[in-house]
Amino acid sequence: MRFGPFLSTLLHTFSNFTRIRAPSSPTRIAALRPLPLRSMSGIPFLGALFGSSSSNSTKMSYPDQRPDSEWRAVLNKEQFRVLREKGTEPPGSGKFDKHSPEEGVYTCAGCHAPLYKANHKFKSGCGWPAYFDSIPGAVTRHEDRTLGMTRIEIVCSNCGGHLGHVFKGEGYATPTDERHCVNSVSLNFSIDDKVVDIGSKESKV
Repeated sequence: MRFGPFLSTLLHTFSNFTRIRAPSSPTRIAALRPLPLRSMSGIPFLGALFGSSSSNSTKMSYPDQRPDSEWRAVLNKEQFRVLREKGTEPPGSGKFDKHSPEEGVYTCAGCHAPLYKANHKFKSGCGWPAYFDSIPGAVTRHEDRTLGMTRIEIVCSNCGGHLGHVFKGEGYATPTDERHCVNSVSLNFSIDDKVVDIGSKESKV
């Protein structure tokens, strides 16, 4: 059993109980009672608490600098929650989790920048789409210190949209021994998209 994917699933689940503000009055205390996990993924508000991250990515400057008002106009609620508010979709729920094309390109669901080639994808069993590499320059890394530990968040280098996290050294038989754990909601896919390198190598911050 690989503990990396297992632990990441636990961490995403555990974060349901973080970032809840204190009630403004005693009558709101009941609203803070934890709900069963199986009911959380179906409630949009509680879903926003699912795996939220904080990093310095919001302080970075990206080519696509649209304000939230414009992002809300082009993204649905779940896309906005994940891409712009750093949420996480429940494990096993994404449309690209078991998607295994031989050709094509995965692009950012926000700005449509190419992110991953189809042949970067592999089966990890973690509950989210997994990629061992990205298109050069397409993904930027940031340190994420939420949940009492240090993880590496990955975002779209063009718009700063939250993609997920990258994990190293889990022992997968891939060329890089990395797993880019990406939300399906953050992605689109096209068999016809052409890959355009936007940098000599993946950006790191």
